[in-house]
Amino acid sequence: MNEYTINFLWDSDAFVWVATSDDVPGLVLESGSLDALMERVRFVIPELLELNGCNQHDISLTYMTQRHERISRHG
Repeated sequence: MNEYTINFLWDSDAFVWVATSDDVPGLVLESGSLDALMERVRFVIPELLELNGCNQHDISLTYMTQRHERISRHG
């Protein structure tokens, strides 16, 4: 089974999650919902791997999320 790491980064300027991966060339997706983005990734990964010449039947995905927020304290 081949393992792939998918990175989810929150873009606070665009208010969307962005999915990329060093393991899957061509993966760049975005969505306002992390759950929706994960579902899209599950659908797209096999297609991208096939396009890249990697015919995998068993795929393991590891999701890494990162979100940074700045909070202003009043008073």
